[in-house]
Amino acid sequence: MSKEKVKKPFYKKWWVWALAVIVFFGAVSGEDEVVETTTDSTTQSVDAESEAAEEVAVEETPETVEEETVEEEVVEEEPAEPTMSLAQENAVRKANDYLKFTAFSKNGLIDQLEFEGFSNEEATFAVDNIVVDWKEQAASKAQDYLDLSAFSRSGLIDQLEFEGFTTEEATYGVDKVGL
Repeated sequence: MSKEKVKKPFYKKWWVWALAVIVFFGAVSGEDEVVETTTDSTTQSVDAESEAAEEVAVEETPETVEEETVEEEVVEEEPAEPTMSLAQENAVRKANDYLKFTAFSKNGLIDQLEFEGFSNEEATFAVDNIVVDWKEQAASKAQDYLDLSAFSRSGLIDQLEFEGFTTEEATYGVDKVGL
């Protein structure tokens, strides 16, 4: 009788819930920063308006007008920076928060963000718009597993692949930890 691995959904693993609690409390404690940022932005807007009013009071000469026109042309030629929706910004922020706490595969991080309530589109956008070395994530996750339990080389590769890493990433991770 062969013993088959029973694959638990990721949300039934203890570390997912521990991570959720930590992220929740981190988000709650981070609310003060948002208020400060909002206050600073309001102050900056008021300062910018008063500076603009002072600049209008300066008498314009033909040379000044010509220089301003040249500057405006340069600004118009630059491509507009793409903007993210609030949901996309939050998904990117949450993805970075998770990566500060533990290692994830690309697919595992997308699944975790979806578990948090982000749509697949938002989660995929976030993962595609953060800077991550997925091979190093595999190495970190491999070390995490070795810290908890003993694994054979092939068993650890299989486990990393189960977590969503590609075969290349899993092999790199196992090689990096010296197994």
